[in-house]
Amino acid sequence: MRTARTTNLMRFLTAALVLILAAGCRVSAPDGPAASPAAPKAFNPTTPATDTLSVGSTPWRQFFQDPALAGLIDTALRQNLDLRVTMQRVEVFQAQYLARRGALFPTVSATGTGALDRYGKYTMTGVGNYDTNLSQNIVNNQRVPTNLTPDLFVGLRSSWEIDLWGKLRSRRKAAYLRVLASEQGRNLVVTNLVADVARAYYELLTLDNQLVILERNARFQQEGLRLIKVQKEAGRVTQLAVQQFAAQALRTESLAYETRQRITETETQLNQLLGRYPQPIRRGPALPNQSGLPTKLSAGLPASALLRRPDVRQAELQLQAGRAEVDAARAAFLPSLTLTPYVGLNAFRANLLLDPGSVVFGAVAGLAGPILNRAQYRADFREAVANNYEGYYRYQQALQTGFREVVVGLQGLENFQAVADLRAREVEQLTSAVATSNDLFVAGYASYLEVITAQRSVLEAELSLAESRQALLLQSVNLYRALGGGWQ
Repeated sequence: MRTARTTNLMRFLTAALVLILAAGCRVSAPDGPAASPAAPKAFNPTTPATDTLSVGSTPWRQFFQDPALAGLIDTALRQNLDLRVTMQRVEVFQAQYLARRGALFPTVSATGTGALDRYGKYTMTGVGNYDTNLSQNIVNNQRVPTNLTPDLFVGLRSSWEIDLWGKLRSRRKAAYLRVLASEQGRNLVVTNLVADVARAYYELLTLDNQLVILERNARFQQEGLRLIKVQKEAGRVTQLAVQQFAAQALRTESLAYETRQRITETETQLNQLLGRYPQPIRRGPALPNQSGLPTKLSAGLPASALLRRPDVRQAELQLQAGRAEVDAARAAFLPSLTLTPYVGLNAFRANLLLDPGSVVFGAVAGLAGPILNRAQYRADFREAVANNYEGYYRYQQALQTGFREVVVGLQGLENFQAVADLRAREVEQLTSAVATSNDLFVAGYASYLEVITAQRSVLEAELSLAESRQALLLQSVNLYRALGGGWQ
């Protein structure tokens, strides 16, 4: 009866201890971060989108139809060093996930230990060993060496923390979400890389176009200089006119050299994006209005279009990982149960170690929870909460950034298309003005200054038209990237 009462009392005390530890270690959930405004339902409230399909869902091979550009993008995706670095970052997070997942399972270690102890004559062990050697119930092999007592063990030891409160599972979840976030980070690098290669390529085509314009105008101006010299010899113009025409020809020639230098710089930059040293860049045809890009770029609805962006997806996954870390930090305050079983051979003489009587096994269960001096746990909890809030604000920031980029891109397409159309008409008018000024100059109704002005104006207008067409192309690329296109 006494034994049963004692057992019941021990069970009661154990249960009470667990309840006290659990109650003393409980931490309330943190308050949520300050709410942010909801995203609008349309990119342009005045003209809501009727097409829910976004151009961001178009694979880049279909969006960029220039074979030369597609080849450059392929090379960049294989060789770009930033992308390779990002892929290694994914490997790092995958390794961290393996470590977090492994914490849920027991560890087993092969162990071999040896120790020598000299116990005092007035200690429990020393007196016990001496008294044991005097017993008539033991044989010689069981007599304990008392001067120096060896302790030899060969076997397996294990340790296993039982995840009572989900702490280890929350850490595993956070690590897995960070793996997914790192993969979205890789997609973000791919998206930016595709856009950067396309922008550099279109800038290169624009510079080629401008160089053709400058070289053509330089030839016209040299011919004009030759004719004005003939006019001077005939006494129709002065040396001042010759000098003005010569200065304009030199100005155009200098602009051509500047353009060649910009071509070299852009080719070098593009080669670095391709992960290689400087070499010639194969181009497609001359720069047209849209260079094979879709004529109409639909944005779709913000609720779906923005979620295609890798940076938004990455921020969302990191936010979820932060929440899991908060759960793990809260669970760290609760008692943890650890099992440490072992099995092996244990003896105080080496020649007895392989004897069947030396086989030992056992297990220890330990329950521990922080009660006093929980500063480290509180610090970890505060850090997890702060990181969670930061993740929430970064997620909102990514949404706002994406919304802004899409709105700017949509408006930019419309405006730069109008700019390109107007400047094309301007070039047409100024080209006619050059022909008119030449005819009037020959007939004596216009001065050489009017001819020079007309030639300079048409040159500037042609260069400006090339820049406006480039801006239109870049707006298309930027909008495609802003809508999450390029990584698939």
